[in-house]
Amino acid sequence: MALELRHLRYLLAVTEHANFTRAAEDLHISQPTLSQQIKQLERTVGAQLLDRTGRTVRLTDAGQTYVHYARRVVRDLAAAERAVLDVADLSRGHLRLAFTPTFTAYLVGPLTAELHTRHPGITLDLREMTQDRIEAGLLADELDLGIAFHGSHLPGITATALFTETLTLVTAAGRPGTSGQEPLPVRDLADRQLVLLSGDFATRGHIDAYFTTHAVQPRIAVEANSIQVLTEIIQRTTLVTVLPNAIAHDHPHLTPIPLTPDLPARTVTLLRRDSAYQSAAARTFTHLAHDHITTRGYTPL
Repeated sequence: MALELRHLRYLLAVTEHANFTRAAEDLHISQPTLSQQIKQLERTVGAQLLDRTGRTVRLTDAGQTYVHYARRVVRDLAAAERAVLDVADLSRGHLRLAFTPTFTAYLVGPLTAELHTRHPGITLDLREMTQDRIEAGLLADELDLGIAFHGSHLPGITATALFTETLTLVTAAGRPGTSGQEPLPVRDLADRQLVLLSGDFATRGHIDAYFTTHAVQPRIAVEANSIQVLTEIIQRTTLVTVLPNAIAHDHPHLTPIPLTPDLPARTVTLLRRDSAYQSAAARTFTHLAHDHITTRGYTPL
């Protein structure tokens, strides 16, 4: 029997679900057909790939080795199909972009609008997720580009520095004493109530490290996993928060308050998989990102 691409996809589906029934449902084929196709694959390979004796289906040692290469084949073929469909004049195309949540509030919107205005034929798949999931998605060829922060990246990930993001204390615009305010000593925050991003945000880790470094224990009144929620609360209360400086400057109802010492800065990076095919849409988005950074006056790198 000649090996066909569907056999690899069937094997990967069973591996993902660890169950023939759920895999068959996902593939929209009958379970007997799926079982027969997997047996044909095992006969062609000359080895048992799946252990069916337990409550769940597991890969054998041979199966683990085979699946490693099967994933690569399926991924590379998908990339080849996108390369064939890619049109250099950008009359059509598709871009899969992921980003960590803070960029949703000030960077992704303007970049998406600019790309759509210039090249309306390009469709976008935008996903907000954590940095570790972005890097895993790039390696699995589920994403084309990611926007996140410089740090320890997974092997196979290329990170290109874009600009330096600074954090700032933020309060509602028009509060007494906020206009032209001198830098606020960080120790004074011990007397202020804060609303902060929840711990699943990378930004929160930077904020906590800053307070720890300067021996300050802030009074956290509210935690939220949404920047929009934070900005809504700040506008309606006397609470203060910490956000990227760009958000405060772009928001008509927020005012940044400088702190001393300065809050930590971070390097924003554009992520992609090493040696991955870069479509015309991905290349164009990269150029637009650099142009946007220059136009907005973000600190370049």
